[in-house]
Parts: sequence; structure tokens; C-alpha cells
Amino acid sequence: MVRRDKTNYVIQSVAHALDVLEQFFGDVDELGVTELSKRLKLHKNNVFRLLATLEARSYIEQNKATENYRLGIKCLLLGRRYIHHMGLVRQARPILSDLARKCRESAYVAILRRDGVVPLEAAEPEDRAVRIMPPVGLTLPLHCTAAGKVHLAFDPEEQLRSTLPEHQKRFTDRTIVDRTQLVDQLQAVARDGYAIDTGEFVEEVNSVAVPIRDYTRLVVGSLAIAGPAYRLASERISTELIPALLEAGGDVSRRLGFNE
Repeated sequence: MVRRDKTNYVIQSVAHALDVLEQFFGDVDELGVTELSKRLKLHKNNVFRLLATLEARSYIEQNKATENYRLGIKCLLLGRRYIHHMGLVRQARPILSDLARKCRESAYVAILRRDGVVPLEAAEPEDRAVRIMPPVGLTLPLHCTAAGKVHLAFDPEEQLRSTLPEHQKRFTDRTIVDRTQLVDQLQAVARDGYAIDTGEFVEEVNSVAVPIRDYTRLVVGSLAIAGPAYRLASERISTELIPALLEAGGDVSRRLGFNE
């Protein structure tokens, strides 16, 4: 029996509905029927029917003030269920909470997604008036965040590093934009087992991260701590935060089946 390619079973109307939802994946908050029609190259009547269907199921909602459309509550619920079912997050959650309490700084778990790193789950300290809110669900750059550098440094086939441009995007005065300088730092990260970002992505915000491995011994995520630069000074990072992160990262890895 010849197995048919799954693309032969694609339902066009469902694909168009998903196309509508994916238009909101970028920086845009709301879109109107006319703009969606242009983006999707579909007739306005078709777009309106797709929106009406999605709105009826709460995947899309209309802003009554602007008459534009935005993502609905069901999208949030789906995202939460996705995160809940991921073994990495389930295993990391109690360790994250303990790490945030112990270090009195925000901690988060992130994974590699295409050309960026995405925080999936975070824990915040309860007794800090000033704290960093990890952008859960948003894509962060690889070259200037501690979590991103971990994935670059421990890329087993160096595919990520091989695609790095000669000049990286600059976010602050501290961002490493030269490819050679960045690669040298990544070699140190791979040697030392942790990465540091000192205000390279956001001014006056520092972060430290370590890799998380699973039973295959491959890096499947990163565990990071982020906080104001005045609290995450170099001495505290080296004497307190790095040892705590290495221990916590090892705990999560062992829960995922990693055996040193």
C-alpha cells in the first residue's frame, strides 16, 4: 500500500483559519479585515467568515472600539496547555521556584526556537521591590542573552554558529557585534559550563544561564537568572549565582534522564 503524503489531506479552509491566527504572531496586536485580506491574498468576504468562525470559538475577539480583531482567550489557554504538557517545564517548575527563593532573583527556563530563545516558565522572588520580569513566550536573541549563548555554545554540530553573520545586531553599547569575538566567548562558555550577559540585551540588566540536558545528553533548554546589574555584580555572579545555577541545572537534567 502506497502511503500518501500528509499534505494531500490538508483542508484548505482550516489552513486559511490558521493563516489568520498566525498573522498575530509578530509585534502586531490588532488587525482589520482589509489588512488581513491583503496579507492573506483572500477576498474580504472569505476573511470575514474565517474571523466570524474563530470569534465564535473564542480564538479571535473583536475590539469594539476599533472594530479590529485580536487573539482571543482560547489561544492563551492552548499555549498554557502546551507548556504544561512539556516534560521540561514540569520537571523544572519546583526547581525554578526554589532557585528564585534561594537567590532572591527571577529565574526562568528557556528553549531554542528557530533563530532565538524563548522563555517558557519563570519564577520570581517574593521579597524584591525591584525585579526583572522574564518575557515568557517571547523570542529573545541568541547572541546577547545568557540563555541564548548557552544554546549557541553547546550546539553539537555548530550549525547555529555557522550561520552567525559577521556583524550581530546591536541592542546596547555592551552588545558583542563582532562574530569572531562572540565565537571566542562561546568557546569559553562551552569550557566553563555557563554563560553571562552583562547588559548586552537590556541596559542595566544582567543574566546568567546554564544548559539543561536530557537522557540523550543533548542540550534541550537553558536555566537562567536575571536581575538588575547593581545586584548581579561580577563577584556575586561568580561566588553565589553560578554555583546555584549549576546545581539547579544539574537537578533538572537528572530529572530528564541525564546521567553524567
